Amino acid sequence: MAHVIRTIKRPDPALVEAIARFTPATLHEAQGRRGALASKIKPIYPGMTVCGPALTIKSHPGDNCMLQLGISLAKPGDVLVFATDDSNEQGCFGEVLGTWAMSRGVAGLVTDSGVRDGPALNKKGFPVFSPGLCIKGTVKESLGTINKPISFAGEIINPGDIIVGDDDGLVVVRPSEAAAVAKSSQERDDIEAKFMASYGEGADHLALTGLDKILEAKGITYED
Repeated sequence: MAHVIRTIKRPDPALVEAIARFTPATLHEAQGRRGALASKIKPIYPGMTVCGPALTIKSHPGDNCMLQLGISLAKPGDVLVFATDDSNEQGCFGEVLGTWAMSRGVAGLVTDSGVRDGPALNKKGFPVFSPGLCIKGTVKESLGTINKPISFAGEIINPGDIIVGDDDGLVVVRPSEAAAVAKSSQERDDIEAKFMASYGEGADHLALTGLDKILEAKGITYED
């Protein structure tokens, strides 16, 4: 059985661009509250964002051998999704690998491992999503897999799935659903924009959303 699949099907760049217009929270809601990754994986510094097709990497904890191989196989715009069985007490990725990844056009790294050299990565502008920073080093000893489906942060991530992240967290969108999700996301944004515009005119949020009727039907009572 092959450890590494070199060639994967990536989504149409136009689909990725369409999905990139929306926040992870909007995308999560628009696709039926699906696809959110574990909330502990956040950008290592505020303001980092990422969007692109996943290049999936599975490794043993504390070993970044396969991560380095993954970078060598990445195409411009790819998001490295590096699974280590939630082993966040190692710094699997830092400034050197970040500089190399940037030179190859990689869009960012998403991992359940720790990373290090955070200030340098932030200064360079390379997006990294991780449970946190850790200075402990890693070995380069064990084989894993690249570009196979992986269990990661509560979801199954397939190579080529679209990964989107901002300060709120991360969501995965399946390419086969991306066009419909983008359409639903735009509809959701349009509705919310109308709500927020109406608040300045004195509109009541409960009445606009129908929450007042829901509360009444549930038998809510009030006291002054």
